[in-house]
Amino acid sequence: MVGRDQVRPLAPADAPSSDDGEAASQLKKARHKKFIKCCGCIAALIIILAVVIVILVFTVFRVKDPIIEMKGVSITNLELINGTSTIPIPRPGSNISLIADVSVKNPNIASFKYRNTTTTLYYYGTVVGDARGPGGSAKARRTMRMNITVNIMTDRLLASPNLVADVGSRALTLSSYSRIGGRVNMLSIIKRHVTVKMNCTFTVNITSQAIQEQKCKRKVDL
Repeated sequence: MVGRDQVRPLAPADAPSSDDGEAASQLKKARHKKFIKCCGCIAALIIILAVVIVILVFTVFRVKDPIIEMKGVSITNLELINGTSTIPIPRPGSNISLIADVSVKNPNIASFKYRNTTTTLYYYGTVVGDARGPGGSAKARRTMRMNITVNIMTDRLLASPNLVADVGSRALTLSSYSRIGGRVNMLSIIKRHVTVKMNCTFTVNITSQAIQEQKCKRKVDL
C-alpha cells in the first residue's frame, strides 16, 4: 500500500516564465525596428548619393563645347605685279601662304586632347588651299593658341574672275572650313569624343593684312 507521504516530482527549475517570453518578444521587435531603421538610412544615403551624382553630371561634370575662334590672319610671300588692267595681281607661281591665328578654348574641368586639325580655304567656292595642324592638348579652363599655315594655290586664285576687283579694292574675301576632333577625359570616369567644325567667311585687307569682317558658324558633335 502506497503511503500518504509519497513525494511528488518537482517541476523543472529552468522552465521559462511568462515574463521571460514577453522580454524575448520585445527584444525581437526592437531588433526588427533597428533593422528597418538601418535599411531606411542606407536607402536614404543611396538616394542622396544618386541625386548628387546626377547634379554633378549635369553641372560640374557636364561636357561643354570647346570654342574655336580665328583671331587674325597674315599673308606671306605676296608679290603683286601689274595685270592687263593695270591693277596689281599676285605674281603667277609665287608661293603665297596664309597664316591663321586660331585659338581653342576649353571650358571643361578636364583637359581636351585633340588630334590633327584640318583647314580648307575657299575663294568664291573654289578650293585654293588646305593645311593640317598638329594635335595638342588644351588644359582645363584654358585657351590654347596655334598658328595654322595654309599654302595658297596661286594658279586657282588667278583663275577666278573676281580677283581683279578684290585686289583693286584691297579687300580679299575668303571662306574656310576647319575641323578638330578630340576627347574630353574627366577623372577617367567620363570620356566623351568631341568633334568641332567651324565655317568662317572673312575679308582680309591686303595692305594691313587685318581682318575687316568675319562671320563664323560652329557645330559640335558629341
